[in-house]
Amino acid sequence: MKRPRKPSARQLRQKTAEIRRQIDAMDYACSGTLHSRTRACGKANCRCADGPDAWHGPYHDWTRRKDGRLAHAALSPEQAALVRRGITNRRRIERLLALWEDETAAEILRPDDSSD
Repeated sequence: MKRPRKPSARQLRQKTAEIRRQIDAMDYACSGTLHSRTRACGKANCRCADGPDAWHGPYHDWTRRKDGRLAHAALSPEQAALVRRGITNRRRIERLLALWEDETAAEILRPDDSSD
């Protein structure tokens, strides 16, 4: 039974170049979490007193670590959309970096051969 051939150094470099291109194409990268919620104001004669479907909002809150401490920010709907995209991009970047690390290890640990 024949073992599958390991990718060449050139093929590994092409894979890492593609990973770098994908990361470079992203515009925002954010850590943390984004919460969107609605609230009742508590006034008895307000429409929100009718129940959760009538509550005010949504209000958007972004929580992240900055300089070792939790940082909170209230966001507009437009800002929340950008942060949501940034968080999605950050997660994708982390997955791509893990792939890049795997490809780097494969290239470093690849046995030397003169076929390249």
